[in-house]
Amino acid sequence: MDFLQSTLEQIPFFTIPSIQIKDALDIALVGIALYKIILWIKDTRTWSVFKGIVIIFTVAVFAYLLELHTVSFIITNTITVGTITIIVLFQPELRRALEQLGQGKIWEMASSNNDKEKETITEETIASIVKSCSQMSKTKTGALIVIESHTPLTDYERTGINIDACISSQLLINIFEKNTPLHDGAIVISKNRIAAATCFLPLSDSLSISKELGTRHRAAIGVSEETDATVVVVSEETGAISYVANGKIKRNLDTETLTNLLTKPKKPKDAQKRKISLWKGRRRHE
Repeated sequence: MDFLQSTLEQIPFFTIPSIQIKDALDIALVGIALYKIILWIKDTRTWSVFKGIVIIFTVAVFAYLLELHTVSFIITNTITVGTITIIVLFQPELRRALEQLGQGKIWEMASSNNDKEKETITEETIASIVKSCSQMSKTKTGALIVIESHTPLTDYERTGINIDACISSQLLINIFEKNTPLHDGAIVISKNRIAAATCFLPLSDSLSISKELGTRHRAAIGVSEETDATVVVVSEETGAISYVANGKIKRNLDTETLTNLLTKPKKPKDAQKRKISLWKGRRRHE
């Protein structure tokens, strides 16, 4: 028995170090910091990329344990270049995080992100959207409505004016009414509420988009490529209603078809990052 105990004590894994108060404090601070960082990442568009990094790290660990030298060599050299690439791609997010850290808002922001739960779009919300789009279609009032799904749209909400109002067809029509302060740009619907208006959206750089479509439709396609959001567009030129999801657009819809498309449940998808420009409805023709 003494021999077994002495043998186990020689193995570092079985050696229990003495833990002092400063060690517990050190572990607690690191744990809290990691927890807050993960909450911040989850509420930005970097969440999908973060999951990809975790997968690569897991593969690297298995490659090291199984002595897969070629795989380990490739991953090691990729990580070196990938670190610089990530810093360049997510420079706006990193800059905003550092600004909030300097202003002492990082903990408040992370706590609010944790409280933000996802809600399925309700029939009342769908009915209000469809009714307002039908009315705006008749008057050829341009509209751009982005509906949050699984990917948070917080980054886009910050580019606009905070609304946080209950959804109604009358309010939607009033927001997009011409010559009103909030009619430019897009509105974001989150948790069955109008979260923000006059929001910037990314323009798609796809070459397959019809030349007939203007910046409003291109912005709708762009945000659907970046996230899993669904977008409803009303053309200011023709009054046609379009539905956009996953980078695909369906045009000239009636109210019944639009209702069916909005009612259909969506599965989460990994957002693909790309360098694209921003739009806020500077051109009025589409």
